[in-house]
Amino acid sequence: MTTLRDDLKSLDDKLSNRFIDLDPGGYWIIAIDASAPVIRIEHYGNAINDQGLAVDPETGEVIACRGGVVRRPSLTLTGQTAKELCIKLFEELDPCPVTRLDHAAYLGRELVRAELALVTGTEYIQD
Repeated sequence: MTTLRDDLKSLDDKLSNRFIDLDPGGYWIIAIDASAPVIRIEHYGNAINDQGLAVDPETGEVIACRGGVVRRPSLTLTGQTAKELCIKLFEELDPCPVTRLDHAAYLGRELVRAELALVTGTEYIQD
C-alpha cells in the first residue's frame, strides 16, 4: 500500500520529466550558501535553436546540462527568502529577464524549496 507521500513523490517525479519550452530570456541556476546564509540565483542568457535546445548565443553550440564550457552569469542575485528574491527578480528588474509565465512559476517553486533547505540545513538540488 502506498502512502500519500509516495503518491505525491511519484506525481512530482512525473511532472519533473515532462517537456517544457525554454524561456528565450535565459535560464537560472539556484544554489544555497549556508555559510552566508543566502540563496543565490545566477542568470545565463541563451538562444534557442530550431530543435528547441538552448544554445550559446555567441557560438551557437548546444549548452550541455552537465559539464561543458564554463559560462559566466549575466546577473547574480542573493537573498534570504523566496519572497525577497521574487521581489528583486519580478518587481525591481526592468526589464524582467523572465519572459514566460511557466518559467516564473517554476522559479517561485524552486526558490521556496531552496529557502526550506536553507532554513532546515538540508541539501538543495534544483529540479
